[in-house]
Amino acid sequence: MTSKRLEHVTNWLKEKEYDMAFLHSTENVFYVTNFYTDPHERLMGVFAFPEDEPFFVCPFMEMGQAKAAGWEHEIIGYHDHENPWNMIKESLHKRGISKASAIAVEKEALAYARAESLLQLFPQAVLHAAEEKMNELRSVKEPLEIAILKQAAELADYGVQVGVEALKAGMTEMDVLAAIEYELKRKGIREMSFSTMVLFGEKSADPHGNPGLRQLKEGDFVLFDLGVVLDGYCSDITRTVAFGDVNEKQRDIYETVLKAELAALEKSKPGTRIGDLDMTARDIITNAGYGDYFPHRIGHGLGINVHEFPSMSKDNDGILKEGMVYTVEPGIYVPGIGGVRIEDDVVVTKEGCETLTKYPKELQIIK
Repeated sequence: MTSKRLEHVTNWLKEKEYDMAFLHSTENVFYVTNFYTDPHERLMGVFAFPEDEPFFVCPFMEMGQAKAAGWEHEIIGYHDHENPWNMIKESLHKRGISKASAIAVEKEALAYARAESLLQLFPQAVLHAAEEKMNELRSVKEPLEIAILKQAAELADYGVQVGVEALKAGMTEMDVLAAIEYELKRKGIREMSFSTMVLFGEKSADPHGNPGLRQLKEGDFVLFDLGVVLDGYCSDITRTVAFGDVNEKQRDIYETVLKAELAALEKSKPGTRIGDLDMTARDIITNAGYGDYFPHRIGHGLGINVHEFPSMSKDNDGILKEGMVYTVEPGIYVPGIGGVRIEDDVVVTKEGCETLTKYPKELQIIK
């Protein structure tokens, strides 16, 4: 799998007539090596070439794991007291590479100091963005990636189930959050995709609110937003339930969001303009009188990152392709009343789409 991905990068370098690529973000390193780690401040990256063998530079203490993950090419391992750029220079010279005029890098992720180190090796080089190509490659998932994302989605479903079952009057948001993450740890999950969100009542009207010690009471909306990292891939689900009876306004908000979400899912199929998913949901919410309370895009790409390419915004003229995975998550957030968001993870199939997250979406009244 990784050799095929490297081949795509190599072919792109030939097509663009670039001398090499330096990929160092945790996500893209994982994509081309199958080795997932956070090196913290230490340098880690892959150098790929149009013709020569690639090499991987990483801290010495990570070398064994990188080999075990399946990297079959040269690995440069360095100790903390060593300068890895000196070792990179030696490896390049060993390949007869002493000049370069065009180098592909992740411009959005490359620190200025590292760009300087790279340009000290090749003072005449121009740095070109690798993001567009890497986004294109990563946006269409392989069957194995989809299988992992399905499992990650199942665990996200389980997290919501745990949260709903934990709801009792007087509990705090943090009580429920702790119950969710404890049970997921027991399932083997070490890392969440992002900070788990459990919001009660009026706090659910903040799309990115912070859980705290707000206690649960009758008539509250409860908004769960969570996801797990499984084998390097992320899931992301949002569900909103009601604790005790809710009023007609709350019901109307919920049913409007659900209608918008289902309509966007219905439109999810190969050949659809990405921005049309957003507009489909947005029109429903706007026509119901809540347009001012839907402040974000319909969703985002999902994979190694919890937020990745493509951005599912109304202005995106990109086209859905089979194998793309993304979220669909319309929401309405009314200050003083509360918010509703319903979010699913979606994979585009040959004729339509499959929702990977399966937790029920009909309004649940928890008593």
